[in-house]
This record gives sequence, structure tokens and C-alpha cells, in this order.
Amino acid sequence: MPATPKIQERADALRELLHHHAHRYYVMDEPDIPDAEYDKLFRELQEIEAQHPELLTPDSPTQRVGGKLLEGFAKVRHKVPMLSIRTETDIEASGARNFDARVRRELGLAESAPPVEYVAELKFDGLALNLRYEGGVLVQAATRGDGEIGEEVTQNIRTIGQIPLRLPKDVPPVLEVRGEVYMRRDDFEKLNELQREKIAKGAKGEKTFVNPRNAAAGAVRQLDSGIAKQRPLSFFAYGWGEITPVEQGGPAFTSHFETLLTLRSWGFPVSPRTQVATGPEELVAYHQAVGKERDSLPFDIDGVVYKVNSLALQKQLGFVSREPRWAVAHKYPAQEQLTTVQAIEVQVGRTGKLTPVAKLAPVFVGGVTVTNATLHNEDEVHRKDVRVGDTVIVRRAGDVIPEVVSVLVDKRVQGAAAFKMPAKCPVCGSDAVREEGEANHRCTGGLFCGAQRKEAILHFAQRRAVDIEGLGDKLVDQLVEANVIRTLPDLYKLGLVGLASLDRMAEKSAQNVLAALEKSKQTTLPRFLYGLGVRHVGETTAKDLARHFGKLDAIMEASTEQLLEVPDVGPVVAESVHTFFQQPHNREVVEQLRACGVTWEEGEAAVRTPKPLAGKTIVLTGTLPTLSRDEAKDMLEAAGAKVSGSVSKKTDFVVAGAEAGSKLDKARELGVTVLDEDGLKALLAGEA
Repeated sequence: MPATPKIQERADALRELLHHHAHRYYVMDEPDIPDAEYDKLFRELQEIEAQHPELLTPDSPTQRVGGKLLEGFAKVRHKVPMLSIRTETDIEASGARNFDARVRRELGLAESAPPVEYVAELKFDGLALNLRYEGGVLVQAATRGDGEIGEEVTQNIRTIGQIPLRLPKDVPPVLEVRGEVYMRRDDFEKLNELQREKIAKGAKGEKTFVNPRNAAAGAVRQLDSGIAKQRPLSFFAYGWGEITPVEQGGPAFTSHFETLLTLRSWGFPVSPRTQVATGPEELVAYHQAVGKERDSLPFDIDGVVYKVNSLALQKQLGFVSREPRWAVAHKYPAQEQLTTVQAIEVQVGRTGKLTPVAKLAPVFVGGVTVTNATLHNEDEVHRKDVRVGDTVIVRRAGDVIPEVVSVLVDKRVQGAAAFKMPAKCPVCGSDAVREEGEANHRCTGGLFCGAQRKEAILHFAQRRAVDIEGLGDKLVDQLVEANVIRTLPDLYKLGLVGLASLDRMAEKSAQNVLAALEKSKQTTLPRFLYGLGVRHVGETTAKDLARHFGKLDAIMEASTEQLLEVPDVGPVVAESVHTFFQQPHNREVVEQLRACGVTWEEGEAAVRTPKPLAGKTIVLTGTLPTLSRDEAKDMLEAAGAKVSGSVSKKTDFVVAGAEAGSKLDKARELGVTVLDEDGLKALLAGEA
């Protein structure tokens, strides 16, 4: 039946859409729909053309392999076309079995015939590349392009350390190696972090990359090879193009796997996850095994590839249209999909960090249904310009929290308002502040905020704070989840019966915890101050504040200017301390702790006198004969020294005890003075 005008219009529209998206993906390296959405449109056009062959046009995307050439690169006609592989969209085990059944049918094999041998490989998410060697020397590198003509990118490819520039003497006179240029996930994160730093400094024309594939493609297509060299790229070989024939001295390969092993012996990286698989069940096992490893791989894949191993059988099977009959790509669930933003909510983390989260229309991504995606912080929301009602691309990889990759602005609802971070914590109502130089907003009600309850209790109870022995993660979880403890003073209201009734808490253990709580009431001002969890106030700063002001009330009432008078307290710390104690919730918690009997010695404000070790940086390593590490650190800090955890050229002394390790070696290497315990005591006494 001839196609109706409506079907013809749809075919024309699909061709236009696919050309547009292919240009965005292959040429601009800025896709505006996920791969799964493109595949869906591509399959729809294939089905229309199969049912109505009269609609098939020579320039249809179904008859081409890739996109157009990028202006600025020389054109390269491939001696052997770089064809693409058919995609098996059935992501279940049946996808592998269907491929095997097709191969056996095309080969005319009876049911009783031996199983077909395949090579199973990873389907890398990168940029396909053809490397041409003549006389063992790399003379040309070209992208796939449209499969017939690609772009010459030789200078950029020479910057990739994994690609050999010269091969062993036993290689054939002409050899074309095909593979994938990709970017490792860790390299991608480092690159984007660098890009964010450039953007923060006001650099123009800089951007972060959507995913490793586009970062790799963008690097390969840099007209300036100096820029390409700064992008960390990797390479895996998985095939070949033109090669000197056997009759002219070329290799007599008989199988695909044999060829890959030979390429590896010539210096090309071949994925260690490439293996021979006999019959459909071994293909199924490979697909399932790689699926479980997928998220832990150091690079992105979107499926696996099966190829008939025998080159003779490959020749017998031949090609259909744009694809070989002897190979197929077996995909996994898409890790990017389209959905809409229904709301933007702000979540409060255990440390008080406020994170905007997009509430999404449910969408199946990466094997699970996703309804939430992190937006990281206010700057990121504004950079991506995410608004309620937007159509967005959502990405999920492994156990990583799903994130919004980009927005389809042309589909935005008219009048959608830009996001603004709330001024108050949505959990406790305390002020939400963003410190200078920080990307994140934080809740200032640390001792009161329900979202930070567990973290606040654990911090307060740790050994370097008030030291409540036995109050660990599991017990705190039980106490908070049972709503027994809502804020720190509730710790000192616990009773034996209530504690002993908790899971896995015997009466003796409960008594020990109560004893530890009673003991912790006698503390010191620096420990108590540190235990309050004021942002940026570590042990050293807590000691400096206690020493300078003498009394907690004086610290609580101090202005930012007065706090800046404390040695080593800068504007960020001063503002953090001042803001913390200006919150009524936090002051109330402090007063309740005092009412529960928590006490410490207080003194007069310190008189500013020169300290003997002021300005000195000292590192402690090993075990001292009579002093613990903490005791030695306290003595040094009281004398004005800064105690560091690492040795550098700025280190003045290293105090070394028994079993001192690499820090002692580093000190000797840099010529830093090394002291033992006696030398430390002499230094503190002003004798050295």
C-alpha cells in the first residue's frame, strides 16, 4: 500500500530531525537529546522506510553512517569504509540469542551443527578513529565522518600517549588500525573541575562538558593541537581497515581474535575484557557479567559488541545496507533520558549543606526509575538554567545520584521563573548563608536542625571533643530514629531503662554509656567549643578562641571585628563564629547543656605576649617515649607553633619518635632539622 501524505510528512520530519541531531552530536559535540531518544527516532524512520520503500532517499540518515565534516580539517577518503554496526535494542538475554539465531540462519547451519564462535567486546562511548601506518610509521589519523570520508586529525592524535607513532619491523607495509578515542571518567572529572575554575575566574568562551564522549570528541576536533594535548585522551583498538594482502606479504589472519592479539603485540591497547565466546549462552553470560561491572569500569560504555570470530564466515555473511551481518551491538538500559521538572526542592544534608533537587516526572534511566536529580548548588542551577516545567536530559551512571545534564530551552513553558535559593533553612528555619568563595549555601542551625542531628551528636561525642565513650554511629542512629534525642542536651537526659530497651543494648552497655555521659560533663572550653561543630572551627582554632577570650560568653558576644583579633582567625572564620552564635537556636542549646551540668574551667582573657615558637611549623612523626601525640601537639600549639601533618620546605622542625616513616625520610631529603623528644623539650624550654 502506497504511503499516505501523513506518513510521507512524518518520514520527511524524521529525516530533518535526525539530520539536526546528528549535526549537534557529531559536528558540534553538543547533543540536545540523549542517545536513547535519537535511537528511537532512527528506528521509527527505519520502520517507515521498510514498509514504504518508495520513501527511501539516498540522503536518508538510515543510509549513512555518521555526520558531516567539520570545517577546518582536510578530508580523508577511507580506503575501506568505516561502517557502523546494527544495534540490538532488546536489552535482555534474548537479544544475544536472537543474533546467534540470525547468524546460524544466514549461514544455513542445521540445529545439530556446532555452535558458532564469536568475539565479545565492550562498546566504548567515544569517537571512532582510523589510524594509517605506512612502513610502520603513523602517517594519518582520521575520524569516521560519514563512513566514506572523514576528517584528518593526525596532529591531535599524536598527543595521545597510548597510540604508537612507530610500530615493530614485522608489521605489514600498509596497516590501518581502527579503534575508539575515549576519556576516562576520572580524567573527565578533573577536566571539568579545571573548566569550572576557569569559568569562576571569568574566562570567556569556556564551558564544562556534558559527558566524557563529548569531551573526547571536542579534544580530537581541536584545530589547535596544543589545546588537544591538554585534554587527557585514551585509546582502544578493536579492528582494522586497509591492510597489505597476503599475496603481497601481508599477514594471513584467520580469525578476528587472532588479529586483535597481533595488534596488541604490535603495541596497540586492546581491552582486556575482549574475549572469545562460543554459542549464544556464552554471549548472554558476557552481557550479564559486563552489565554488573559497567558502573565500576573507569570509562563509559553503552553496551557490548558481538562479532563472528572466523574471518571466512564473516566474508560469507557479508553486509546488508550499511551494516555487517556478522556483528551486532547489544545495548544496556539508557543512562540518559528526557523528562520534565515538576518542582525544585531544597534538601539539607548532614553537615548543613543545602542542595537543590529537581523533582522529575518518573523516567526509566540506567535500569531504574528516576524521580529525583541533584542540581548541586545555586550556581549550577543558574548555569544550566533549570526551571520548573522544563524538559531536561537526565543522566544516571551506576550508584551515582542522577543529575540534570542540560535543558531543552526551546520547549520551556512561557513565564517559567528562575530558581532562587531560600534565605532560611527549609528544615529548621535558621538562616541559610553562603560564605565568600563558597559554592554552597549552608544552614546555620547546626545544633538545632533536624537534618544535621546525627552529625552534630557524633561530632560532639568524639574523642577530641567532649569524649563520650561508647556513643557511636549505630547507637546514635537508633536514638535519633526513635526520636529519643532531638538535640544535644537530650543526651544528658537519657535513662537506664530507655537505653537498655534499644536493640542490641544490654543493661551493662547502657550503664557504661551513662557513666561516659556523666564523665563527659567535666570538659575544657576548647573541647566544648570544638564539639559545638561551628563551621571552620577546628581544634586549633577552638584553643585560640578559648585562650584569647577566656570565657565562652565573651566568645558568644564577640563582634566580627573582635574575633579578627584572635591569632590565625581570618574573615571567613570570624564571620562563621559570629553567625553561629547569633542564631537563637544555638545559644539555647548552649544554655541547656550548661543546665544539664556540662562545665569547664574559664579564665581571664589572654594577655598578648610573644610566644617562643610563634611562626614556626613543626611536624610530629613516630611514637615518642613519654609524650602522646596529642600531648606534644598541645604543648607546641601553646608555645605558638603550627603543627602540620606534612613535611615541606616551609617546615622548621620534625619531631621524630620510634617507627617514624616517610615524613622522616622527607625531612632528611629536604634538610629539615630533626629532633627527638629531648630536643622537643629543649625547644619548648627555649634552650634550642
